[in-house]
Amino acid sequence: MSSSFVTDAINLKSYNLSESDKIVVMYSRDKGLIRGVAKGVKKPKSKLGARMDLFVANKLMLHKGKNLDTISQAEALNTFNKTRQNMDKIFYSMYVSEVVNNFGVEGDPCSEEIFDLLYKALEAISLAENKVQILLNVLKFQLKMMILSGFSIELNSCLCCGKDIKDEEMFFSERNGGVLCAECNSEIANAKMHYKLRDFLNILANEAFDCKSDYEEKANEKVCIVCFELLKSYINSHSSKKFHSTDILQEVI
Repeated sequence: MSSSFVTDAINLKSYNLSESDKIVVMYSRDKGLIRGVAKGVKKPKSKLGARMDLFVANKLMLHKGKNLDTISQAEALNTFNKTRQNMDKIFYSMYVSEVVNNFGVEGDPCSEEIFDLLYKALEAISLAENKVQILLNVLKFQLKMMILSGFSIELNSCLCCGKDIKDEEMFFSERNGGVLCAECNSEIANAKMHYKLRDFLNILANEAFDCKSDYEEKANEKVCIVCFELLKSYINSHSSKKFHSTDILQEVI
């Protein structure tokens, strides 16, 4: 049996192992969350070099080790170069990467779908022409990542009584992850949600990532930030790991 394997993976974060080596945490297309030692990567003439930077997608060859695998080769598939020219793009790329790091697992059965979603999100953020476009892509990522992670948000029926909610008054329960009708919410202090906001989120959740609806054409920064904060709070509440990028994002928003 070969002691090496090849996979496509996106760098999520890294930390120092020694004076010249780093451990890189990555999400791979066929193995989910993986960690690899990048030996000598901090040296000026390292063959791995910039390929081990954050937000870089690589085709990797790794050598299996007893405790940690070693990255022996890396060919960059996408560096999402335009991200590095814009602070909003950097911070929101950090956020989507951290979501995958916090919800991804080793040997993830949904690894191909999550890898493709993260790749599309990072590429769309990189190519976005303004902050609204950045936020729209992040919203799509948040909603679709929660579906893949088993934490999809109920936006059509009341979580308590099961009643279909059309265009009447509704409320969003961050703790339970979905909408409540006015009657079921009568004794609970949940935030009111307009049905148009619900419809907007529904479309983003269910359409293909690359599609662009009329709702997106009309969306403004204020609406996108309200939705982002709502989803961010929901995601934070269901993560077993603490988020660090959200503290930075508070300064950006």
